[in-house]
Amino acid sequence: METAALEGKVAIVTGGGRGLGHAMALGLARAGASVVISAARQPEEIGAVAEDINAMLGAHRVLALQADVTQEADCRRLVDDAIAAFGGLHILVNNAGRGMKYVSADFLTEPTRFWEVDSDTWRTIVDTNVNGPFLMAKAAVPHLVRQRWGRIVNITMNHETMRRAGFSPYGPSKAALESETVIWAQDLAGSGVTVNGLLPGGATDTGMIPDGVSEEVRSRLLRPEVMVEPLLWLTSEASANITGARLDAARWDSALAPDQAAAAALGHAGWADQAEH
Repeated sequence: METAALEGKVAIVTGGGRGLGHAMALGLARAGASVVISAARQPEEIGAVAEDINAMLGAHRVLALQADVTQEADCRRLVDDAIAAFGGLHILVNNAGRGMKYVSADFLTEPTRFWEVDSDTWRTIVDTNVNGPFLMAKAAVPHLVRQRWGRIVNITMNHETMRRAGFSPYGPSKAALESETVIWAQDLAGSGVTVNGLLPGGATDTGMIPDGVSEEVRSRLLRPEVMVEPLLWLTSEASANITGARLDAARWDSALAPDQAAAAALGHAGWADQAEH
C-alpha cells in the first residue's frame, strides 16, 4: 500500500493507546491519514503515543482524546472533536474492548464457568465490546452518509475463541459484534459507507494477554502489526465493493498484490459472496 494512500482522510481508532490500536493508528498515520486515538482512562498514555507518532512522522498526524465508548455523550464528542480538529471524518475503527483478564488473571489455564462470572464484570465487558461500537457508529454514520463515503472496521476474533469453554462474556460479545457488522452493512448498502470485520487470526501479543505467561508462550503470539496491511486495504478505495465481510489478518500474504492478498484473507465464504452482490 503506497505511503500516501489515505492522504486527506480522517480516522478514529478507539482504544488506540496500546496493542492492536497503537499499531493500527501508526499504520493509518504512515499512510497519510489524520488519526484521533481514544481511551477511556490513562490520558497520559495515549497522549504519549500521539506525541511519539507525530515526532516519528515529523507531522501533526495524531490527536489523543479521552473518551469512554460506553457513554453516548463521549462518542458524540469524539466524533465532533475529530471533525473540528482535522476537518472531517472518513474512517472509524472500533477497536476498544475488554477481554477475559477482567474476569480472571488465570483465564488461559483455569476457565471460569459462566455462572461464576461477576455480574458487574459481565455487564462491563458487554457494554464496551457490544454497545461501544454501536454508540461510536451511531455518532459517526450521519457524517459518513452525508459525504457518501466511509469505512467502519470492527475488530473481532476467531470463531473458535467465541465458542471456547470459559470465555464468557468475551466470546459472546465478539459474536454480537460480528452480527452487528453484517446487519449494519446491509443497513448502509448503497450509501458509500462499508462495514467490515477484521481479526488478527490468532492469539496476539497485546494487553489482553496476562502478564504471567511464559516467554515461550509469548514468542508464539502474533504481533499487533499483523493488522496494518489488511486495515489499509479495507479503508482504501480498493475495498469499495466489500461490505459485511470478515478479513483474517493472519491469512494476509504481503508477497501478493493487495487485492489478491485480500481475497485470501476474506474469511467466511458466505460473507465474501454477500459483499459481491
